[in-house]
Amino acid sequence: MSFSRRLFLQSAAALSVLPKLAWASGQDLVAQTAMQQIAPDGFPETPIWSYGGGVPGAEIRLSQSARLRRKLVNDLPQPTTVHWHGIRIDNAMDGVPGLTQDVVAPGEAFQYDFVVPDAGTYWYHAHNRSVEQVARGLYGPLIVEESEAPDVDHDLTLMLDDWRLDPETAKIVDDFDNGHDQSHAGRLGNLVSVNGRFDPTYPVARGDRLRLRLINASNARIYDLALDGLAGWIVALDGMPLEMPLAIEDGFPLAPAQRADLVVDVLADPSAVASLVSREREGGFGLARFPVSGKAGKARQSGITPLPPNPLPKLVLDGAPLHRMVLQGGAMRWLESAQLGETRLSGRELAQLGRFWALNGYADRPQEPFLNTPLGSVHRIEFVNETAFPHAMHLHGHHFRLVLPDGSLGPWRDTVLVERGQTRQIALVADNPGSWLLHCHMLGHAASGMMSWFRVT
Repeated sequence: MSFSRRLFLQSAAALSVLPKLAWASGQDLVAQTAMQQIAPDGFPETPIWSYGGGVPGAEIRLSQSARLRRKLVNDLPQPTTVHWHGIRIDNAMDGVPGLTQDVVAPGEAFQYDFVVPDAGTYWYHAHNRSVEQVARGLYGPLIVEESEAPDVDHDLTLMLDDWRLDPETAKIVDDFDNGHDQSHAGRLGNLVSVNGRFDPTYPVARGDRLRLRLINASNARIYDLALDGLAGWIVALDGMPLEMPLAIEDGFPLAPAQRADLVVDVLADPSAVASLVSREREGGFGLARFPVSGKAGKARQSGITPLPPNPLPKLVLDGAPLHRMVLQGGAMRWLESAQLGETRLSGRELAQLGRFWALNGYADRPQEPFLNTPLGSVHRIEFVNETAFPHAMHLHGHHFRLVLPDGSLGPWRDTVLVERGQTRQIALVADNPGSWLLHCHMLGHAASGMMSWFRVT
């Protein structure tokens, strides 16, 4: 047997219904090894690393402004930490080894305890040796509910991931330090899953209104998503509500670590199948299917009301200084040289050490912060992509607004996709004190040089 691109993307003949994700409670978050049927039926189970025995880890769902308490218990053979992605969190709880906490060694534990200030769709994932640990399955969804939730029939969290599996054994191929991956587009898998399953199904009725919480947990894959038999709006990006929902008229991208909340209506006829579709060069392929039966229990008007806003800071650009961050290196744009620690090395020397990328001439997190600023100050950052590949740039502890070409402010995000050769500008209020990571969320790129940080004092 072998995996083909068409096999992992097209709909399978057999239906498989995903078990409901667990509701949040105060239990420990145990990082452990497990087995799971990720490949289609007929293939062996896959050994994974997981939170609590399955991938994704149990859905943590709580109300806005609630306190989240989880003790990470490390039963893995490697040290690990947990990063709570997208949450404007206390710095000591951010989960970055060497910056906000020490690694949690095998057999040890760490207590995470923080308040979630913003409603929306977030996630948690390992942040030590992330290129390996996330690829092995160490992630889960974190859902913070609004006080006034939209009127929907189903609220579904869909975590997208791609796996690099051996087609004979279905084991994860452990070439995580593969120099070709790290210097090119990153680690791309040969099988795409939704909620840890190939081709899952979610029964619906014609006319149902669905909230689809999409989370890209892939190491490097950028999805070009579209709808079949469904129609509706993007209502939030990276957890933050849009001021005006955006009608989905075509496909839309979802880069690694990004989230998109959709509210969609089921238009497909009974006995038909609606789908979330990945658009590829070979055509469109179903990622998750929604078999349709009967009609919805109640009728709705065709419009949509925006989600209630989160308590984000007011952002005024007047006089905000501009900081340039140049994305450098990688295949076809090899580094001539860059700083590693206190030493400047040639591109050849850096490649021998597994460093292929740099941010502003640094091929690892520098000793001094990219930005050192007092609390409450406003800044613009201009990402200049001089490489031949796209990069998903993520800021910890903050959300920012895109600065559009005409100077107006776009949506709030925590991860921005910067295409090759592109320059994108963001603006943020440095309103969360501490030392915060800034890195590419193509995890192999971060591991091989694209890592920086900023300090809010």
